[in-house]
Amino acid sequence: MLGKPENQSATAAWQNRRLYLPAYRFAEVARLAGTTSQTIARWYRGYEAPGHRMRAVLPSDGRPLLSYLQLVEVAFVATFRSYAIKLETLRRAREYCVKTLNSEYPFAQLRFKTDGVHILHTLAEYDEEERALEDSRLIMTDVAGQVVWGAAVSERINQFDYEDGLALRWHPRGRGSMILIDPRIAFGAPIIGDTGVPTWVVKDRYQAGEDVDEIGEDFGVSRSQIEEALAFEDVPVNAAA
Repeated sequence: MLGKPENQSATAAWQNRRLYLPAYRFAEVARLAGTTSQTIARWYRGYEAPGHRMRAVLPSDGRPLLSYLQLVEVAFVATFRSYAIKLETLRRAREYCVKTLNSEYPFAQLRFKTDGVHILHTLAEYDEEERALEDSRLIMTDVAGQVVWGAAVSERINQFDYEDGLALRWHPRGRGSMILIDPRIAFGAPIIGDTGVPTWVVKDRYQAGEDVDEIGEDFGVSRSQIEEALAFEDVPVNAAA
């Protein structure tokens, strides 16, 4: 059992470790990212078909659970695939960022954009007073960093709160939803806003027969928040509850 950190530095190190802890099953990652467990497995293991072999897009350590940083990378790969970005393009883009930009988990650590063909990474330009200029330079990471110019087109990016360049807080159903994932809270389980109440706890208590209002009263959250947590967990709420 982890002891309470003794100082701010220890707290930061303790919270940073949570980014790397294996905590998410493939099925949960698939549900959050909007894909399937089988697809995620292909991204991590690669695959072979008659006349075609696809190397793994994401690196795997062989564990059955993924960390928060791996979860974020899967979410971005799922988004890029929804724009019909080829897996080979994603693999080259990631390898370029790892080697050239020194990024361990680039899809979680860098703000990416796409024009439907290439994977773009913003390199903000700064003036003499270190203020970001309005325009940013984009590089095509899948073609060895060729410079291009373009506008942001990724809805996925807007779901994240970035801290020190890292996608650290995720609103998996958009900012209009109260559901939040923060690896520093509840070991990265989806929670109701900043309350720290995991949605799975609400689900378990409701399925055990507890009333929606009673659950809300115990946790100090509203009925609508409890209902949203249940909806996120795909649990129908009895109208009479």
